[in-house]
Amino acid sequence: MEQNELKNILKQVADGNIDIDTAVLKFKNQPFEDLGFAKIDTHRGLRQGVGEVIYGAGKTGEQIAEIARTLYDKGQKTILITRFSKEKADIVKGFIDIQYFDVGNIGVVGKFPKADTKGTIVVATGGTSDMPVAEEAAVTAEVLGNKVVRLYDVGVAGIHRLLAHSEDIMKAKVIIAVAGMEGALASVIGGMADCPVIAVPTSVGYGASFGGVSALLSMLNSCASGVTVVNIDNGFGAGYTASMINHM
Repeated sequence: MEQNELKNILKQVADGNIDIDTAVLKFKNQPFEDLGFAKIDTHRGLRQGVGEVIYGAGKTGEQIAEIARTLYDKGQKTILITRFSKEKADIVKGFIDIQYFDVGNIGVVGKFPKADTKGTIVVATGGTSDMPVAEEAAVTAEVLGNKVVRLYDVGVAGIHRLLAHSEDIMKAKVIIAVAGMEGALASVIGGMADCPVIAVPTSVGYGASFGGVSALLSMLNSCASGVTVVNIDNGFGAGYTASMINHM
């Protein structure tokens, strides 16, 4: 938005010619920034409460860096980048400061905000092999201003490991249950908790797991109430949705 246009809208509000809600709507409908290879939605934070997130898969390190720098220059002070390699992160670091988290293949430009809710999001995994997806969810939730408790490798093959964390489960505002194989963790947690459970099937497992389809179907057919399922390996989607619930 050009400065003169911004001043004109604010003057109309001051003069009483338009109300505040109409002015906000005008801001929300502002155009994007066209980089040629990407059209950057610089007003997403105003419309949705959270700024644009960069999906790194399929993009070059240079493209990711230019998108991140554009968002930052336009006022987005915390930028999340998902699904990209350390090699790409090293390229991005040549253009803008970034924190890279190897396990979740996720990066953050800018500072992590302080948790601005009282509720806690618990991220639990069936096994250690589910941690990359779980870390994507956990870092996403933290970037969106949530306190996160991680419970890793607490699957049903050794149910006592999960039961040892019953207090964390009972106190949670939202729980993200990440599991591959048969995906039973979500049902067990759903039977213990009084809060929403977001189930994330992972592509972890042997041949008959069909790349996570088996866990997906198990979670969709959960007999526990309050279990909702996101797509296979979609840690970001789970973390984002959990944050929305936690901020309600």
